[in-house]
Amino acid sequence: MNQDNFLRTKYNTPFISQRADPYVCKVNGEYYFTASVPEYDRIVLRKSRTLDGLAKVPEIVVWKKHEKGIMSKHIWAPELHFLQEKWYIYYAGGEADDPWAIRPYVLECAGGDPLKDPWIERGMVIPADEFSFHDFSLDMTIFENKGKLYCVWAEKVNVGKKISNLYLAEMKTPLELASQQVLLTTPDYPWERVGFWVNEGPSVLKHEHMLYLTYSASETGIDYCVGMLSIDMDGQLLDPRQWKKERQPVLKTDFKKGILGPGHNSFVQDENGQDIMFYHARQYDEIIGDPLYDPNRHTFRMKIEWNDRVPLFKINNNF
Repeated sequence: MNQDNFLRTKYNTPFISQRADPYVCKVNGEYYFTASVPEYDRIVLRKSRTLDGLAKVPEIVVWKKHEKGIMSKHIWAPELHFLQEKWYIYYAGGEADDPWAIRPYVLECAGGDPLKDPWIERGMVIPADEFSFHDFSLDMTIFENKGKLYCVWAEKVNVGKKISNLYLAEMKTPLELASQQVLLTTPDYPWERVGFWVNEGPSVLKHEHMLYLTYSASETGIDYCVGMLSIDMDGQLLDPRQWKKERQPVLKTDFKKGILGPGHNSFVQDENGQDIMFYHARQYDEIIGDPLYDPNRHTFRMKIEWNDRVPLFKINNNF
């Protein structure tokens, strides 16, 4: 199957086309959407009073990459957060002369409307140790638990082989970490090691007294898939031993339904309180060149089922 000839099903019509790493949030009754664009050169936002409306409203460019130096290449996986009465966009970026020098950066907006009010570059997120952000670092997400802010991100380490792990730290402010990094998960299983050894794209889902952290694994082709960790909200989040890791992916390629390489998701509730997962996937497997530069990773969405307080991610629930 290729981009001109692929299986069309009722499950694989994109919610938004050519938008990877989708991030959706709800703030003060409004839904916001951002994602990676195929050119990797800008950050876009959408806003709607309804979840369905995000597919129809105009997309606004709020920031463009630099022409040289830092933040001039590979602008990836932006996330919009409203923290301490300000807006923040966390994103990854490289350099034109060193494209893979990917680091996490942050924009700040003190205005009431993040689509119209000015954004200020706050530079790289400030680490609290000498280890964090020294190598390929990306996919930063922020969440709150018990009155504290936490940050999870992916970072590669050199141990004879480049391995992308997920790290966790507490935050001092939305711009600065408060604690040393904690290794949360590393690619342990064969399904996390296809092409590249990868854990990336973390996202947090809260339900009753539990925190669920999904992440993406393997290279960005059809073997890309979603894994999951979980912990009780009353647990010690910075103790990796208290997190439970699933042994199998919770979402993966389904050829019959036409969803290939699903991953890098986010969570939000719809107007009725239903938990929704937004994620990207492909519709075909014959990709010319590096899958990273194939533009047809599209945004899809599904309704999440719950079974004894455990989330179930079923492509049957795409809508």
